Amino acid sequence: MHVDVMVVPQPLGRVGDTARQVQRCGFSGLLLTETGRTAYLNAAVASQAAPGLELSTGVAVAFPRSPFVTAAAAWELQEATGGKFRLGLGTQVRTHVVRRYGMPFDRPGPRLRDYVRAVKACFTAFRTGTLDHHGEFYELDFITPQWSPGPIYAPDPKVDVAAVNPWMLRMAGEVADGVHVHPIGEPGYLTRHVLPNVAAGAARSQRSPDDIALIVPVLTVVGDTDEERHTERERARAALSFYGSTPNYAFIWDEAGFEGTTARIREKQKARDHAGMAAVITDEHLAVFTTESTWDGLADALRARYGGVATRLVLYNAQNTPEQLERYGAVARQLSAD
Repeated sequence: MHVDVMVVPQPLGRVGDTARQVQRCGFSGLLLTETGRTAYLNAAVASQAAPGLELSTGVAVAFPRSPFVTAAAAWELQEATGGKFRLGLGTQVRTHVVRRYGMPFDRPGPRLRDYVRAVKACFTAFRTGTLDHHGEFYELDFITPQWSPGPIYAPDPKVDVAAVNPWMLRMAGEVADGVHVHPIGEPGYLTRHVLPNVAAGAARSQRSPDDIALIVPVLTVVGDTDEERHTERERARAALSFYGSTPNYAFIWDEAGFEGTTARIREKQKARDHAGMAAVITDEHLAVFTTESTWDGLADALRARYGGVATRLVLYNAQNTPEQLERYGAVARQLSAD
């Protein structure tokens, strides 16, 4: 099992130090989210600072960039890492795509499916000189040598997509190389939805489900004292309330036995009551949606919950302090040795 650290992109002058620390601590890789800063530039700096570290975007927003632009960035990063880059893509939500990026958001699921196919067609074009993609949303059929990065001495980058609902999970199984599971994707949700739907999508493309990586972020509550675990619980409540406020994700709470959680969070959110949002998340929620343990028991606890299911675990809160990063690195080394 590979174990990555999730980080928000940083000023470029700091990224190299972060990448070297993550590598030194024994993690498999660095997963870069995309918020106000781009994941691609951070990945480029990290690739030079920590050669051999696996890097991935988790996830970059697809629609504001053309498939060709995205493919070209991924191609250069795959070359820079010696084949250790994964391109993670997501749709984001309508408000961000339309009102922040100024791009269309019609039928985002089918559009993302076509986007992934278009990106992979670009990879083929970089090797062969022929670009030939004719999809529902993207038509790409022109490339000349001076506008192609050309072949590289590494396989094509893996393309992963963020998926939550059953349709998107099937689509990921059909056209992608991996699935970024949502941070509130607890083990029951993985069993009920992720595994069967990814398998159904893979069958459409005559692939084995084993060919599709499951990239699973995990929220942990870890400490050797009650005080340490209390602090971690409060951080986890805040994170879960933020991620769980989206209406499209309400079914995950409901099916886990916490019906109405999203509605209660949104009521507090509309009042801008962030403390109230976190308070909606009870200790019972935490028992299902986080992994709680002492430090010595954390590797076994994560193995029991995700072993045999997750291809890559992404530690959501490993970077709270330098000491925690070191201790999580020891856990990562244990899991990677399995």
